[in-house]
Amino acid sequence: MIIKPIKTEADYEAALKEVESLFDAKPCTNEADRLEVLTTLIEAYEGKHYTIPLPDPIEAIIYHMESRGLTRRDLEPFIGSRARVSEILNRKRPLTMEMIRNLHDKLGISAEVLIQPYRTLRDAAQESDKTNRP
Repeated sequence: MIIKPIKTEADYEAALKEVESLFDAKPCTNEADRLEVLTTLIEAYEGKHYTIPLPDPIEAIIYHMESRGLTRRDLEPFIGSRARVSEILNRKRPLTMEMIRNLHDKLGISAEVLIQPYRTLRDAAQESDKTNRP
């Protein structure tokens, strides 16, 4: 069994092709072992070369709500009043650290996602003002 690190895109494509051919390997066989090792190498290569950007914080909150059947009212204990929840979800106001902590601790939304900077309507308006000045 000669397996080498995946260093180039060509190596990556070859490994994918080989994994495809080994996909139906029976457990506890040399082919199954080869499939497992190649899959690990492919995952490492993809992790290094094909990073997936984190989602927008507000989109992450909305996705979390939709996937769990939560309403805006359900967010009030973590964000504040109904008006505050609306301001956050409509990008009129940024999340505070306390809101981020609450959403992470109580709802399990990734803090790494929530702490990212994102554009609010105020940011967009300020940028528009700067570009429209003579």
